[in-house]
Amino acid sequence: MELKLSFNEDVINYDRWRPNYVEALFNDVIDHTSINNTSKLLEIGVGTGQATLPFLKLHCQIDGIELGNRLAEYTKLKFKTYSNLNIINADFEFYSGEANSYDLIYSATAFNWINEEIGLIKAFNLLKDNGWIALFWNHPFVSRKDDSFHQEIQKVYAKYWPTNKQIVEFKKDDCKVITNKLLLYGFSNVISKLYYQKRTFNSDDYISLLNTYSDHRCLALPIKNRFENEIRSVIKENNDQIIVYDTIDLYLGQKKQ
Repeated sequence: MELKLSFNEDVINYDRWRPNYVEALFNDVIDHTSINNTSKLLEIGVGTGQATLPFLKLHCQIDGIELGNRLAEYTKLKFKTYSNLNIINADFEFYSGEANSYDLIYSATAFNWINEEIGLIKAFNLLKDNGWIALFWNHPFVSRKDDSFHQEIQKVYAKYWPTNKQIVEFKKDDCKVITNKLLLYGFSNVISKLYYQKRTFNSDDYISLLNTYSDHRCLALPIKNRFENEIRSVIKENNDQIIVYDTIDLYLGQKKQ
């Protein structure tokens, strides 16, 4: 199975445990792009709608593209009371939308599954003149060096995912990668911004969260079970609590002709 299709397997768990995005991010997107109830939006990778509702409440008209058929059906039902949402079960790389038709195209933790040359060129062409693209991601972190508990958690990760790469929190300088890509593909007035939040889980809930990650879901079952049991044991020894530190990065770019 392709990793990008793994999210489609357990829709209810995905909806419950995947993080929402901070209100300040949506406020910044709305203020910066000046979208309103007359605007037409395209969301790439709707999932179960973690980034959809704030724009629905603004009464924008939204086309939401979702590759997973179960995710698409679930989200269509979840927001059935909103007449301004059109869910499209499709792969964005093959989506044939009308050129120059959207005021804002946005994607939340989904654009990394799309070939950037195809995706950014297509997004640019689909946008109206002076329209905007908004890309954002969430980077969870459980490896703080000043926290002995998080270091014990990291030892379990290292046992099952050995790597020589140092695990570090996402920083402002890391934004240069996406910023430069937007500039390369013709976007102007490119900006980036970081936001932060913390989430607290007990051991069972944290395992449920892990099962929304594509690389975890695709582990061989015996290894997956051993990993989860060891993670659960370490968390239980810490009063059955783990804190996940999230860094959320937002990028905005404008189509100027």
